[in-house]
Amino acid sequence: MEKRNEVLLKINNVWKKYDMGKAGPLVVLKEINLEVKEGEFVAIVGPSGSGKSTMMNLVGALDVPSFGDIFLKNKNISEMTESELSQLRGESIGFIFQKFNLIPTLSALENVMLPLEFIDKNEKSAREKAEKLLDMLGLKERMHHKPNELSGGQQQRVAIARSLSNNPEIILADEPTGNLDTKTGAFIMDFLAELNKKEKKTIILITHDLELMHYASRVINLRDGMIENEIKLNNKNRKEVLNKK
Repeated sequence: MEKRNEVLLKINNVWKKYDMGKAGPLVVLKEINLEVKEGEFVAIVGPSGSGKSTMMNLVGALDVPSFGDIFLKNKNISEMTESELSQLRGESIGFIFQKFNLIPTLSALENVMLPLEFIDKNEKSAREKAEKLLDMLGLKERMHHKPNELSGGQQQRVAIARSLSNNPEIILADEPTGNLDTKTGAFIMDFLAELNKKEKKTIILITHDLELMHYASRVINLRDGMIENEIKLNNKNRKEVLNKK
């Protein structure tokens, strides 16, 4: 019997609003329902103002909903303390950001080692794993350089290595090609696609760039804080769907 993929992320009727004082509440997300299973490559797309950034914060357990429930690995993040959320994020999610978010005073190697040291992995094993990841991403000769000594593409590869250091179930990529040229962006996306295909890593991509949709197996379209539609992509319909975009 074929094994069913586990649901890693489940969002039930989630709303997110902010108190704007006299202006009243600002509703950013409403009636969001979504499941992401192990091994999926999901793209969450939408124009500016659609709620993508807020969605990213909720999916990544960086924020909690105003209403509704979000279950990450069957744990309701709304019921967790910040300490518990931090631990869950560290164990379950690898983050890749548009602006890289590397620590400028640390070398590439030290940036990748940092998450491992947070979970009390000893320095020797942390260094060995970080070196292996950077080598895999073609940065063997650059691992002792600081971020300002690396190109944008090299910095993003360091960020990817860092995101993989704790072997998370989910890679959350927020506009990962936004600050990169076309060639480097394609390398980054191809690498994520290979992680999904060969390592069965679950990828959640947040982007406004519709050109990146073809990497995904499922596309969630956000508009005005709601899921407008959901499209499953396969070899038969992929070309037709993308041509319509």
